[in-house]
Amino acid sequence: MDVPFDKTLPSFSIILETENLANADLEGLSRSLASLVNQDVSPSQANEVLLIDSGDAPSDLLKQLCDRYPWIKIHPAPPGTGYYKAKMLGAQIATGDIIVYCDSDCIYEPTWLRTILTTFTQGEHIQAVAGETTTRGVGPYGTAMALTYIFPQYTGETALTPSSQYFLNNVAFRRRFLLENPIPTELPLYRGNCVVHAHNLLKDGHTIWRHPKARATHAPPNGLSHFFWRFLLIGHDYYWQNRLLSRPNQEPGNGEKYRDPLGGLHGKMHVFLERLQRMMKNEPRHLLYLPLSIPIAAISVLLIFAGNKITALKPDYLLKTYDRILGEM
Repeated sequence: MDVPFDKTLPSFSIILETENLANADLEGLSRSLASLVNQDVSPSQANEVLLIDSGDAPSDLLKQLCDRYPWIKIHPAPPGTGYYKAKMLGAQIATGDIIVYCDSDCIYEPTWLRTILTTFTQGEHIQAVAGETTTRGVGPYGTAMALTYIFPQYTGETALTPSSQYFLNNVAFRRRFLLENPIPTELPLYRGNCVVHAHNLLKDGHTIWRHPKARATHAPPNGLSHFFWRFLLIGHDYYWQNRLLSRPNQEPGNGEKYRDPLGGLHGKMHVFLERLQRMMKNEPRHLLYLPLSIPIAAISVLLIFAGNKITALKPDYLLKTYDRILGEM
């Protein structure tokens, strides 16, 4: 069903990439695109929907997707193009006033796109709008990942508010602003460049706005190998984020203090208890699986700790090893 074009919305471009499919479920890309089709602002109204392909998705799958979704434009990138380079490449070649970022392993609620775009109509002072992303899944594994994986639980809030962070799977920028304040791509991180970028934006006096009604769910690590490496690399990223952002008490400029990515033991306990409370409120079934999830959650925390300590001893070992294993697959 075609959705009438809404002339009150700014022009926009949607950018996805295939790089994070290297160690994830390829079917997730189809599910993600299906959630875009179900938006109450049709993706066909975008100036372009760019899928930056660095060779991580089979060519026959890409052809099927283009046949099914004719509004997709495949833009090839050199093999080995990283996640953040692919995202910034999309911003450079896109033509919309607003760059909307989504990921191939996320599913977006039907009002997600309209919520983000409408926020930009409130004024030119709105330069960056983040939504809320949480980990999907219920059961022993799903509950464990809700406890320990990167993404927090939905806040349940409704109002637009300043934020100290964003996730690149659920955020939009004015294109000119993003090109003037690009996401750093040459960092010794696997993921987490957006943490550094958010810190730099706040330090320079900009505001990142969070709209809690722009909601998405992210897939948990897919399979034992992905689980093992993903949590090791979270520890790797925590080490480097602390090294790169070594002034945790600096005032960024809009009244919010930058918070240490690790946050210390007290900070981590606060985050854990807050997440647990929101889990039970958002999805009471988590309570049933909580006892069975504890061993999995404990292993994931141990992997983060191990990854952090390994990186402290050999700063580039884990990332180089992971890249080499991917290259051999």
